[in-house]
Amino acid sequence: MSHPGMPSVSSAGPAGGATAVIDSVIFRNSFGTPEMRGVFSDRALMASCIEVEVALARAEAVCGVIPAEAAVAIERESRLDRVDFDRLGQETELVGFPILPLLHQLVEMAGEAGRYLHWGATTQDIMDTAVVLQLRAALDIVEADIRELRRILADLAAKHRDTPMAGRTHLQQALPVTFGYKVAIWLAMFDRHQQRLAQLRPRVEVVSFAGAAGTLASLGTQGFAVQQALAKELNLAVPATTWHVARDAFAETVNLLALITGSLGKIAVDVMIMASTEFGELQEPFVKGRGASSTMPQKRNPISSELMLAAAKVVRQHAGLMVDAMIQDFERATGPFQVEWVALPESFVHAAGALHQAKFVLAGLMVDARKMRDNLGISQGLIVAEAVMMGLAPIVGRQEAHDLVYDACRTVNTQGGTLLDALAAMPSVTQHLDRAALDRLTDPANYVGLAAQMVDRAIAQSNLVQGGA
Repeated sequence: MSHPGMPSVSSAGPAGGATAVIDSVIFRNSFGTPEMRGVFSDRALMASCIEVEVALARAEAVCGVIPAEAAVAIERESRLDRVDFDRLGQETELVGFPILPLLHQLVEMAGEAGRYLHWGATTQDIMDTAVVLQLRAALDIVEADIRELRRILADLAAKHRDTPMAGRTHLQQALPVTFGYKVAIWLAMFDRHQQRLAQLRPRVEVVSFAGAAGTLASLGTQGFAVQQALAKELNLAVPATTWHVARDAFAETVNLLALITGSLGKIAVDVMIMASTEFGELQEPFVKGRGASSTMPQKRNPISSELMLAAAKVVRQHAGLMVDAMIQDFERATGPFQVEWVALPESFVHAAGALHQAKFVLAGLMVDARKMRDNLGISQGLIVAEAVMMGLAPIVGRQEAHDLVYDACRTVNTQGGTLLDALAAMPSVTQHLDRAALDRLTDPANYVGLAAQMVDRAIAQSNLVQGGA
């Protein structure tokens, strides 16, 4: 059931049959999106495999390897709606791979022309290329999500360019910053991810067609021509060498997703801590019932941020799994190939889910600027001790300025009061700085450095990133 203001997703499919959260009727729209699940569904995979087989037939007809009329018949008769998925599943369990079981059905569909199906190909050629087609569609979704998220972040950073808040290091108040400065750091991360994605795509969107041991031996002198024609049919690049056992591009893809979800996890942690009762600086968008507790009516838990953090942890594990799967034996691996069937779809679905949650949270993030300002004051001015020291340093020297401010800080810590009061009671300070100067130096909003200018620079640079904001 959808709620106003919540991320909008639809549900489809039989209820109660899934075992993984990404396919669960209960959990799937928390951990993924229908669009990304659609890219990696069984039907989508088989549609991609059929697309590759048909494209191969057309390419080989162009090269004179098979009769043109056979390619026409294969294209006309090879239809996803005629595939018996129950039979396909049973035969795949027996064979271990779905391509031969699919071919059994495609050959039957194509009749006499079926003898020319899969000519010179091997199972992994078809599966690899089909997966590349899936990855291209999946990367389109991720790219669009990142572009939208960058726009949201740029708007949020600009809105809070000058909103002062406590900067924190080691979970302790350090120096004042602005909330816009914090968001600009988030924005810059996703600018870099957009660049990484653009750089990755040419390495991933590459055809796989090389035959049984990768040498194209079965096509004789026509091997390269067919490979080139197939790549053209599918709008993919041609690799320099066979990549049956060179899985770096797929591993790089999931590791990019790990970086993306890792950045989302960092944002999630910031939001969750700042939304805690003691901080009270942020809240996720309000939707009635969202984040409710079964026993504590007052609770409003940061559910979207929690889901983003969970996705970061899951995809990180799959990134390691994909690197491990790169270690393959000889010209055709014994096992690691199948690892990708688990890690690739799950990583993309979790990444899409996390991006979906992030867009929802950040587009409607509730920022309490007054609470941020209040929290700046809880140290009684100690957060700007450095500002006072640097204000005194040109007059009395840095070391003496340090010692004077240090004594004032000790007074605040042992006797209470504010840093301003302690400084105003020290003749060694007031002989150099009057009350107005001390007021100015001890106002945290006056010591945010170049935070605002960094926001401006981040937004300007984001607008130059490929794909725009």
